[in-house]
Amino acid sequence: MMKRIAMSCVSAIGAALLLAPPASAADEPTVRELLEKCNNGTDSCVFHPSGEVEYYQNTSEEVGAPVFNCTDKEQMMNVAWSDSTAESNSVGLSMSTSFGEVFKVTFKATYGHEWRSEHTESQTTYITVRPGEVGQVYHGAKMQKAKGTYELHFEDKFYDHYIWYVNDFEASGPADDQGGTVTQSTRPMTDEEKQANCG
Repeated sequence: MMKRIAMSCVSAIGAALLLAPPASAADEPTVRELLEKCNNGTDSCVFHPSGEVEYYQNTSEEVGAPVFNCTDKEQMMNVAWSDSTAESNSVGLSMSTSFGEVFKVTFKATYGHEWRSEHTESQTTYITVRPGEVGQVYHGAKMQKAKGTYELHFEDKFYDHYIWYVNDFEASGPADDQGGTVTQSTRPMTDEEKQANCG
């Protein structure tokens, strides 16, 4: 007998959606229960990728500390910054466990490059800041996203079935080819900022 579980994503957390009508919630495993059993209580646990890897630009966030020009001349100022980006998935579980290893091995075999769990980018950005203004740097990492289905086979029945599926699993992580966007902006200081930073 086979049973399927589909996951519909709500923000970064996946919600279990049962395709076959359950007798009660207690009669069906959660997505978390299933994935925690991957190669940790199953005869086999396989990830089936779906489609191509999707690349996208992560939302730009402020990095480094803002710089304040308290002089009466335009200044070239530098902002040293470091930004770390980590993997995430639609279930909200750590991918350092067995199901994550299955995903990463299959990802490399399917798409020909490693899955990256994290990436840190560091550099110094120079900003031209006019008198009485504050400068800020922003960075957005390049990301990759992969989707697919987990297929789990059990030697003994698990919640009354030998085979379970977790559909619509999705994971995001830093792309191999980092070429994140680095932007900058300046604006007039507020009175509070002038008092706090310019004496």
